[in-house]
Amino acid sequence: MSETTLTPAAASTYAEVTAIRASDPQAIERAWATRVTRDTIRGNGRLMIVAADHPARGALSVGTNATAMNSRTELLDRLRTALENPGVDGVLASSEILDDLVLLGALEDKVVFSSMNRGGLAGASFELDDKMTGATAASTAKARMNGAKMLTRVALDDPGTLETLTACAKAIDELAAEQLIAMVEPFLSSRVDGKVKNDLSADAVIKSIHITQGLGSTSAYTWMKLPVVDEMERVMDATTLPTLLLGGDPQTAPEETYASWAKALEIPAVRGLIVGRTLLYPQDGDVAGAVGTAVDMVR
Repeated sequence: MSETTLTPAAASTYAEVTAIRASDPQAIERAWATRVTRDTIRGNGRLMIVAADHPARGALSVGTNATAMNSRTELLDRLRTALENPGVDGVLASSEILDDLVLLGALEDKVVFSSMNRGGLAGASFELDDKMTGATAASTAKARMNGAKMLTRVALDDPGTLETLTACAKAIDELAAEQLIAMVEPFLSSRVDGKVKNDLSADAVIKSIHITQGLGSTSAYTWMKLPVVDEMERVMDATTLPTLLLGGDPQTAPEETYASWAKALEIPAVRGLIVGRTLLYPQDGDVAGAVGTAVDMVR
């Protein structure tokens, strides 16, 4: 295989990123236009993606630390550490984070997924009316990304769910028209004591899969982003769509989390991991070590 010639980074420091944003905002578009892209699937077809679109929904906590993700530069440091591992295929993030990373040259020869609906702010009265406030299919295609992700929470007692489902169906069709992956992240959700909770029982995840995999006029480019729950073999029997496993907010010991991932990765329809806080903010602070462990499992 010939060696890939990477595009020079427009910025090397965060101060330079800010200066470019102020004096030459068109540099962001140029960086996307000249970035070395890659196909989503290559090699053995498995994917290891890091995720960082949580802050745009106001979700800044990791475990019991409510302000863990307050610092943008710290998050970028952690993302760049993860992306330096050659076993990490790419990243899923909101637009402003992706723009920072492309200016810093961190997205060369990487799979990139944009994040579409960030309107369902964590803790808001309208949280389940999850509007499309982020990337669009057109912007994702223009930047030559691989696809876009949409959070699709289904709350049978909340009328906002219908708006979310309608918007996601439209986005799936728009992405398919560009031949881009629609990464659907479904949950069966409800309000418990005023707070939105996702039902992580196997039957609830299965129902969420059946509802959301039927969205849009085509499923040709639809993938699933699913939580690791009990009875994953039965859960995965609910779909033929390619699936990546999400990590969520870490609540268990790392060894227990990794063991559950390893077991789920043995299921043929599971194509890899798409994990954020568990790897970017590990309990021991060793981002490179946590990412390396995940890469080894995926490979």
